[in-house]
Amino acid sequence: MSSLSIGDGVLAEYADSVVSVPEIFNYWLQAGRVDVGFLGAAQMDRYGNINTTVIGSYESPKVRLPGAGGAPEIAASAKEVAVILRQKPRSFVQEIAFVTSVGHRYGGDSRKELGYGGVGPTMVISDLGILRPDPETKELTMTALHPGATVEEAKEATGWDLKVAEELQTTDPPTEKELDILRELKARTEASRKKA
Repeated sequence: MSSLSIGDGVLAEYADSVVSVPEIFNYWLQAGRVDVGFLGAAQMDRYGNINTTVIGSYESPKVRLPGAGGAPEIAASAKEVAVILRQKPRSFVQEIAFVTSVGHRYGGDSRKELGYGGVGPTMVISDLGILRPDPETKELTMTALHPGATVEEAKEATGWDLKVAEELQTTDPPTEKELDILRELKARTEASRKKA
């Protein structure tokens, strides 16, 4: 059995506990008890601000997206946030159409002005590599490439002038065990979808 959505009960098979959504937000997240939050996005800017609301103007959007869900609370209150997003010019944009979840706001110390408990996005994992915020400016900087990816490819896939670390790392390729787990998960998911 595999998961068809984030609400699928199969995800709790090995969980230490399962709690309600209000408890997750009120007791765990907003009280600062969540160490790392994971978020996706439709668009993200150079400071890790996320849009999952609309593409185009809010009043007359080109595309209406799924919306916020719990992302703004995760972005504000998790001790740190990891964002997972394919690196493409339409998703890594100069300016997002709508700020659904605040990353590092305008850069520098501007996030602190909001009084959020968490430090914001500490890592963006793309299909090309890993970006981390600059310690001073908070602008996302490419710090590692995945095997086979190039700096030129990453820059072409980014809607702003992407900064690249002087000592650019290469991520480790997945182990055979990790690949086996992913292949098995993919097979189970496909089998579940065929039954549904």
